[in-house]
Amino acid sequence: MNSLLSSSPYIGRFAPSPSGPLHMGSLVAAMASYLDAKVHRGTWLLRIEDLDYDRNVEGADAGILASLQRCGMHWDGEATWQSRRLPLYEAALKQLQDDGLVYACGCSRKEIQDSNLQAGTPKNGAAVYPGTCRHGLAPGKAARALRLRVPQGADAMYAFADRWAGPQRQDLASEVGDFIVLRGDGYWAYQLAVVVDDGAQGITQVVRGADLLDSTPRQLYLQDVLGLPHPGFLHVPVVTNDSGEKLSKQTGALAFDTGTQAELLTSALLPAARFLGLDVRADKVEDFWRQAIPTWAQRLARLPERT
Repeated sequence: MNSLLSSSPYIGRFAPSPSGPLHMGSLVAAMASYLDAKVHRGTWLLRIEDLDYDRNVEGADAGILASLQRCGMHWDGEATWQSRRLPLYEAALKQLQDDGLVYACGCSRKEIQDSNLQAGTPKNGAAVYPGTCRHGLAPGKAARALRLRVPQGADAMYAFADRWAGPQRQDLASEVGDFIVLRGDGYWAYQLAVVVDDGAQGITQVVRGADLLDSTPRQLYLQDVLGLPHPGFLHVPVVTNDSGEKLSKQTGALAFDTGTQAELLTSALLPAARFLGLDVRADKVEDFWRQAIPTWAQRLARLPERT
């Protein structure tokens, strides 16, 4: 087993957004994080990330909790909701403001895209914030969001070793630019909220989908400027639809928890395990987990050692 996990107690988490029922893509992420916590005899927390109020679906959070329990995944302690933790984000923002790291930005998304095009960035490439408002708002411009200054030069390079995907590197200045921590509509940005929550809950290992690999350097930087420790990371492949898009509520993902326990096993748990490379054969949910936990340990042993 990877030696990087031996130095401190393991605390992991699953953090779904309540924009709809649990689907196969989110089940894979939940299963990986749950198995990793169990293999390392750790704690597995559940956090509902409900700060994007426009996308929340009434009752989806309760449905997610019920589906996890029907799948045999039981979290430690009480589940938490980000919407009940707003003072933590306000305190973090004040710390960043006191350190002179936050500024008001008046740029629209179209203005940022136009700046990227003028700089020669391909239209379908990631939009890098060009720093237009870094030294103050232009006359007549109103603030639309608050951005965090990223370091420049050699300090902008963030690297980490992912336990599944291997070594990762990103230049925050040239590949991301100053990023939003408080949106213009008053909603807290994902990057700030997730870092504050992981720090407050003592998360030591983050297991989630590979679609968030690109976000990790921003989170590492936020942890540095907020004085929070870096957790370890493991990003598993994401489930895609027939068009190759990440499976999500927005791309037509359907709920799987609609039948009997036997159907739940054959239509969800076993396919999710196979997607993760686990050879599990069971006809009862409890037997599934008895096999899946040691099989996950074997799967980890086949990954290259990440140092």
